[in-house]
Amino acid sequence: MSKLYEYSGSEDFCPGSSMYTNPKDSSLFLSLPHHVDLYFPPRKRSRITAPFVFGSKANVSIDILPDECLFEIFRRLPGGKERSVCASVSKKWLMLLSTISCHELKSENEAASKEAEDIEIESDGYLSRRLEGKNATDLRLAAAAVGTASRGGLGKLVIRGNNQISKVTDLGLKAISRGCQSLRALSLWNLSSIGDEGLCEIAKVSHQLEKLDLCKCPAVSDKAVIEIARNCPKLTDITIESCARIGNESMRAIGQYCPKLKSIAIKDCSLVGDQGIASLLSLNTCALNKVKLQALNISDVSLAVIGHYGKAVTDLALTDLKNLSEKGFWVMGNGHGLQKLKSFTISSCNGVTDMGLESVGKGTPNLKHFCLRKCSFLSDNGVVAFTKAARSLECMQLEECHRITQFGFFGVLLNCSTNLKALSLISCLGIKDVSSELPIQASSGSLRSLTVRNCHGFGNRNLALLGKLCPRLQNVDFSGLVGIDCCGFLAWLQNCQSGLVKINVSGCVNLTDKVVSSIIKHHGWTLEMLNLNGCRKITDAILTSIANNCPLLSDLDVSKCSITDSGIATLARSTQLNLQIFSVSSCSFVSDKSLADLIKLGETLMGLNIQHCNAISSSTVDLLVGQLWRCDVLS
Repeated sequence: MSKLYEYSGSEDFCPGSSMYTNPKDSSLFLSLPHHVDLYFPPRKRSRITAPFVFGSKANVSIDILPDECLFEIFRRLPGGKERSVCASVSKKWLMLLSTISCHELKSENEAASKEAEDIEIESDGYLSRRLEGKNATDLRLAAAAVGTASRGGLGKLVIRGNNQISKVTDLGLKAISRGCQSLRALSLWNLSSIGDEGLCEIAKVSHQLEKLDLCKCPAVSDKAVIEIARNCPKLTDITIESCARIGNESMRAIGQYCPKLKSIAIKDCSLVGDQGIASLLSLNTCALNKVKLQALNISDVSLAVIGHYGKAVTDLALTDLKNLSEKGFWVMGNGHGLQKLKSFTISSCNGVTDMGLESVGKGTPNLKHFCLRKCSFLSDNGVVAFTKAARSLECMQLEECHRITQFGFFGVLLNCSTNLKALSLISCLGIKDVSSELPIQASSGSLRSLTVRNCHGFGNRNLALLGKLCPRLQNVDFSGLVGIDCCGFLAWLQNCQSGLVKINVSGCVNLTDKVVSSIIKHHGWTLEMLNLNGCRKITDAILTSIANNCPLLSDLDVSKCSITDSGIATLARSTQLNLQIFSVSSCSFVSDKSLADLIKLGETLMGLNIQHCNAISSSTVDLLVGQLWRCDVLS
């Protein structure tokens, strides 16, 4: 830059050779007014936007320099950092720099110092930028491209627009393509103005792209996805959601040109059908191990293809697929292709029936994790048959399956293999309390974690029977079981042989100090988490028991309990307690008097919840926030 200002006429403007073969050639002059004495050479890059006039009476500004002159200046700067500083001069300079490809700007000086340049990296090994809402604009994308170009360019770019008019267009993506050719991960959300043009430009140069995430980009079509698939053979992870113009051709291209693809998720794309899923699975059978399909117009044909070609699939999720039937699940289970499947989730698929689920259990010999949600036609027989067939199963979750009753639940416990370690039953309204004793032929001694949540018909007899069937439980979640009281809990506790580690009984409104004291007496030495949220009959006596008997307790929630300042003081005086998470939300008897005790507890706390404690003043909250600066205080 300094050479330009010091130029006296005796030095060559371009060192090493003359700039023009014939300086007097009239074709080299610009068409300018008669009082202007200036000409420009023809360049490969013509970016003239306005004549640069000497001697004009108008206000002189460096911004009126023609683009080709600015290009020459930028090209002679020693490195990317200097160009990045120049980009902050004006929007014109920034946008001009963002339209110039990296190879056009490389100079001899920059090449010589490339090895010595200090490249900033993030924890994942490359530069990352995230633009959201009003900050997601073409101008900011241009700035990111220019600012990171000298440091290897962006490796990860996330753009999340809003529901209003998008300020990111193909122009912004083109800037990224020119300055960030080492892009590895690209995520575009809620961008209605993004089309094929910008993504195609990225596809031409970003051959290192590994992850692609397109969500709610209505203008993006098969054309862009096909170009990315053809030019980015290192793609391993693809997510496409709510893109109405992306269909079967994209799926075929991905299967054909992306041999390293490991994970794909397709959601709410109306043009993706059986043909696309068939092409994807049949063309890519080596690496693809995670498949998630949601809200698509696919039928039993797709399930048959998955059951036959999904030889490498280890994780499969099928959600909200309305056209699937019992036949499809039966064929998938009998396809013998899902031998490596370890995790399977089925949600909101009415085609799941007893026969289909049993077939799936038989066809997935290595299945370890199974989740079933909102499948209204599945009954007790199907769940029990599946449990008998899936002998490797370690974790099972049933949620909002209302035809499953207490007989299906206990049938699973009686017929599961010794591998089953965790069982969850959530919001299943068909569960009722057993009316008579059930014959117990075996016990599920292997079960370590049990969740029975928001099953309002689950009563005392069920809970007592659980103690006999599952004596070695360590983690239990009985939240929202309003039908149980002290009798059921005490009967269950009598058979608990292992030390309980995590207990969640939030919303069990009938629990009293007697039950919780018994839990602490027998299991306090192993207890790490206790949630009593909403148990209004619990008083300060429990905090006294905790302070004396729970040395390992790190997470305590007594929100909406009858706790007072006295109970908080008892906890603070404990020498063995080491709480990290403590919640007294909506405890109306906890007041400003607990300030010193909460500060004392805060020596070990990472999180404190005092929301809706109306007796605690705002000034006390401010003092707490100031004193507990290492603790996240919710108030």
